[in-house]
Amino acid sequence: MRGGVDKVRAGHRVRRPAARSSRKGAGYVGVMLAGVLAAAGLAACGTSSAATGPVTLNFYFFPDHSGAIQEAANNCGAQSHGRYTINYNILPTAADQQRLQMARRVAAGDSSLDILGLDVTWEAEFAQAGWIRPWTGTYKQQAIAGTLKGPLNTAIWHGKLVAVPYNSNTQLLWYRSDLVKTPPKTWAQMMSDAEALARQGKPHLIEIQGAQYEGTVVWFNTLTASAGGSILNPTSTAAQLGPPAIKALSIMKQLATSSAADPSLGVQMEDQNRLAMEAGSAAFELNYPFVYPAMKADNPKLFKVFKWAPYPSVYPGKPARVNAAVKGGLPPTLASVYNNPQMQSAYPFRHLILAQVNNGAVRPKTPLYQVVSTTISHLVAPPASINPVPTEQSLRTQVNNALQGKGLTP
Repeated sequence: MRGGVDKVRAGHRVRRPAARSSRKGAGYVGVMLAGVLAAAGLAACGTSSAATGPVTLNFYFFPDHSGAIQEAANNCGAQSHGRYTINYNILPTAADQQRLQMARRVAAGDSSLDILGLDVTWEAEFAQAGWIRPWTGTYKQQAIAGTLKGPLNTAIWHGKLVAVPYNSNTQLLWYRSDLVKTPPKTWAQMMSDAEALARQGKPHLIEIQGAQYEGTVVWFNTLTASAGGSILNPTSTAAQLGPPAIKALSIMKQLATSSAADPSLGVQMEDQNRLAMEAGSAAFELNYPFVYPAMKADNPKLFKVFKWAPYPSVYPGKPARVNAAVKGGLPPTLASVYNNPQMQSAYPFRHLILAQVNNGAVRPKTPLYQVVSTTISHLVAPPASINPVPTEQSLRTQVNNALQGKGLTP
């Protein structure tokens, strides 16, 4: 990695092209982070030839209050035997602000950004702009060795490995076994179960993300993929949508206008879903694994009946294709880590995560993802406002306009 370094993020490690810098002895520098365990913060490093002097590598990453990221950076620096140290620069909490800060700085030629944390939907944009470069040769082989195929697929752009997964994530169906003896396998079954509980005066809400932001785009994309479709065509040049998208929109509308919907659905994000489930008002929750340790700490009594199951499918017998996203729990992308004793303790549902991550639905790959995502979120949120067929038609028109640079972003 002559004149550059590995870039890392919950989601991806990427390599940035060489840039003019006042730092001494950039030489060949390699930083390899293995999957970080939510409970352990384990990491490993790889280095190459000696640098001519100590180097400070600026590492831009999302906020981590557990201390695991700082520990990983310290470990990597220590294992370089004085060749470099890693300076962990904390990005804003909001994902869109993280992207905006890094994009503005690299576009302006800021050479102080050495290690970048990219969400899985940003690498196409950064690669297309020439801000990161493909992994090749030995570095590519080391980077992909043992990496799960699902997350690895999110790092491919135009047939090239432009990033390396650092961690992944997937939503599961969380439910209360004191209310539901057998978890539903489909969305129709889940809504039927919730409505039956409502008639009995029992906790019955289905908690999911419905605010106007990326989380609701993830919900729509997951349902569309689970129905056998996709938002964009295979070349990412036009909207595909069609009947699978209409089915997805119908499910979102049905939930939003049913007794199973949380009254706050239209403004809810992941953490609000977690809190509602912990408060005891919900029977089901579609969310990431971070809710498991949170429930254990916040409501030990309810934790005893807090169970998990595969994400509900759209059609019976056809497994859901769940988005791998960067939220909370941070399951690793190295297959071997799932057999680690610490992983088994922290993630008793690890095999379910492994299966869903490998069969995950990748969000649309395009350098214009941010515009496409914003367009979608404005048309599918709040879910109660969806009118399936007209909404699909509007999505098709506006997504195509976004891809062609026409019109204004909502």
